[in-house]
Amino acid sequence: MQDTTVLLAFAASFFFIAASPGLCMTLSMSLGIRLGLRRTLWMMAGELIGVGLVAAAAALGVSSLLLGAPKAFALFKLAGAAYLFWSGWQCWRSPTPDLQAPAQADGTTPSRLALQGFLTAASNPKAWAFNAALLPPFIDAARPLAPQLSALLVILLSIEFLCLVGYAQGGRTLAAWLHRGGHGRWLNRISGGLMVGVGIWLLLS
Repeated sequence: MQDTTVLLAFAASFFFIAASPGLCMTLSMSLGIRLGLRRTLWMMAGELIGVGLVAAAAALGVSSLLLGAPKAFALFKLAGAAYLFWSGWQCWRSPTPDLQAPAQADGTTPSRLALQGFLTAASNPKAWAFNAALLPPFIDAARPLAPQLSALLVILLSIEFLCLVGYAQGGRTLAAWLHRGGHGRWLNRISGGLMVGVGIWLLLS
């Protein structure tokens, strides 16, 4: 296990990166606008699995192999972006959600939300490169790898989850404000537009 000072330094470093707007945070806000925090938790579950796998693979050196196969990685990114485009289009065409009603049967199942989160996290090449650069300096080669990596992953996933919740709740607050202002019809357009934007961002990254 790393020293407390090392873990605190890692937590501080990762927090400022996780809290900045990115692919997953933008997706969390988009779904928060449309679905609310509770249903967006399903996307977060898939995203956290993806982030955890990316971080673990990066720490183990697998990222260099994946990033060294650009064609295979490009296909993976294309699949993730296509799924986001399709989801954004479906959201754009959906009726205006009722914030006072319980979860609507709009076809957005927990498994689809989890898959959306996983693909967004796992197909982001910047996440692979970032974790490959950030994690190694906080790992002591003279100590067993498993407990060190486990501690770093717990911190990483905890911070990531808190940031995702903050963005989703921010989206829900924006949705409530638009409803009060009589602009509820823009909810799905903003949410769908953000999803398409994340897809474009993913393709260009």
